[in-house]
Amino acid sequence: MSSSSSCGVSPPVRTEILNPISNRFFAPSRINFQPRSKCEMINRRGFALKGILASGLSVMGSSLTSEPVQGVERLPFKPDGYNFWTWRGRKIHYVVQGEGFPIVLIHGFGASAFHWRYNIPELAKNYKVYAVDLLGFGWSEKAIIEYDAMIWRDQVVDFLKEIVKEPTVLVGNSLGGFTALVAAVGLPEQVVGLALLNSAGQFGDAKTKTTESEETFLQKFVLKPLKEVFQRVVLQILFWQAKQPTRIESVLKNVYINTSNVDDYLVESIKMPADDPNAGEVYYRLMTRFMLNQTEYTLDSFLSKLTCPLLLLWGDLDPWVGPAKANRIKEFYPNTTLVNLKAGHCPHDEVPELANKALVDWLSTIATKASSLQTV
Repeated sequence: MSSSSSCGVSPPVRTEILNPISNRFFAPSRINFQPRSKCEMINRRGFALKGILASGLSVMGSSLTSEPVQGVERLPFKPDGYNFWTWRGRKIHYVVQGEGFPIVLIHGFGASAFHWRYNIPELAKNYKVYAVDLLGFGWSEKAIIEYDAMIWRDQVVDFLKEIVKEPTVLVGNSLGGFTALVAAVGLPEQVVGLALLNSAGQFGDAKTKTTESEETFLQKFVLKPLKEVFQRVVLQILFWQAKQPTRIESVLKNVYINTSNVDDYLVESIKMPADDPNAGEVYYRLMTRFMLNQTEYTLDSFLSKLTCPLLLLWGDLDPWVGPAKANRIKEFYPNTTLVNLKAGHCPHDEVPELANKALVDWLSTIATKASSLQTV
């Protein structure tokens, strides 16, 4: 199968776990394979607002009694997590199942390894599947640090070196897509394939260059501190509101077109990390110092350095990063395979049967090539 190329979260690493769509049920129909294409950027202000709702979700009284998608095996939910790895003195959570050629799954903003609940068991039938929680998310430590796209790149690169230790395919959704992209560029000798599902990120604009001017005394010691105090107060209120059960229900029902997969399991996997004592501070740092200040990295700057085959597995009904972005990525990076799905921002969880099939079909060609190279 020939491939063609694409993207991830960009320096303007924007990521989203959820995506406000209508509550209509839209039955997925078919998978369309296309060969080659490219990416577009997410509205910063709109993403920030959606991130506020998504990352702080919390619910009360979840019983996890909901039934899994019919005919699709689901990863058992474990409140205490699965496995832990110490990275730079921080606790990192990950799931591992199966044997064979390794695949590493990376979640989006506000999500966790459990967001791959319908993909891990199916992929593990033929591959060794890892799903890792990025620092600050899921069951990984809520470290009080200055978050930056390169922090997660370094985490994934070290995870590949220390835990996986073999040629690998990276698969990422939203923020996890951009993280997978920069990690693939950072460790080309080990990453032999990259799959992006509605990846975050934006292309650079050569016409727009920001110039930093020297801060005046008033700006540095009066206006800037006041702005930070205001941001903290507002974001604390928004974070608290987003954790209320009524808010959770309305947000989750707007993220998937097919709301039948919005169940107790999904809610609890978002709720528990938000209950961590440090979650509010991590959220504040992500929103003010990471999400809203991303001009340093761009999709094209990383795509231009990518050397492995790329799969774009795209939910065409995603209002945040629609098919135009996938097409642009494909145009930019020729070694790309594009698969279109009738789904929203998280196709792997909304239409897992179709997403799993597309991944397995593509992975079979990548794994075969990687094995032949190892034996040479």
